[in-house]
Amino acid sequence: MPVVQVEAADHYLVARGETEIAEVYEALPQELRPPFPPLELPGGVMGLVSRGGFGQTFFFAAEVLGVSFRTSAGRLVQAGGRVIKNVQGYDLVRPFVGSFGLLGEAQEVVLRLRPARAAALWRYQREGELKPRFVWWAEGERYAYHFGHPRELQRAGYAPELKVDGLLDYRGYFSQGMGVGEEGPLRDERFVWCDGCPPPRPPERFMALARALDERGEI
Repeated sequence: MPVVQVEAADHYLVARGETEIAEVYEALPQELRPPFPPLELPGGVMGLVSRGGFGQTFFFAAEVLGVSFRTSAGRLVQAGGRVIKNVQGYDLVRPFVGSFGLLGEAQEVVLRLRPARAAALWRYQREGELKPRFVWWAEGERYAYHFGHPRELQRAGYAPELKVDGLLDYRGYFSQGMGVGEEGPLRDERFVWCDGCPPPRPPERFMALARALDERGEI
């Protein structure tokens, strides 16, 4: 399998866990967009899914159609699939997304793609009537990324003079790992992301699920 397999007609892609965000964007046709902005964070696709996405103003887990992951005990678990409606068995995709590695390490991820006629990354200096799909702060400066109809970008506060070209790379902020804390160089509407900080504390029921997967490889 290539690093990124794009099924444009069915609006999804399959990526290896270690795939970098730039590789995803390079593989996509211009009219389709993934559920994350054009920026690099530690761990590529695997890290992004493990942390529950970044900067989105929508429910990120619904954009992950399937994931295969290896538990800490070495067992390989397949959750979800490559179709929008997949209701067989237990839904392990949504618990895995945002689990910060407690359930295992992603080997392969299936992501929904959305059609879009236009897209832009910009310095988010004025709010519009439409909230951008992604909003975050880097060292105190606010950014936004949105895709859709060209008129949507204007309604979301985009202007050509605010546009940021290329792909932002924040991996240098996190030499000791990307965790959650009270202060850090990067934040979105969920967390403040800091270097070397631990992940959020999980509830006991979630830890019981992790133990069950380790013991049996299934539930």
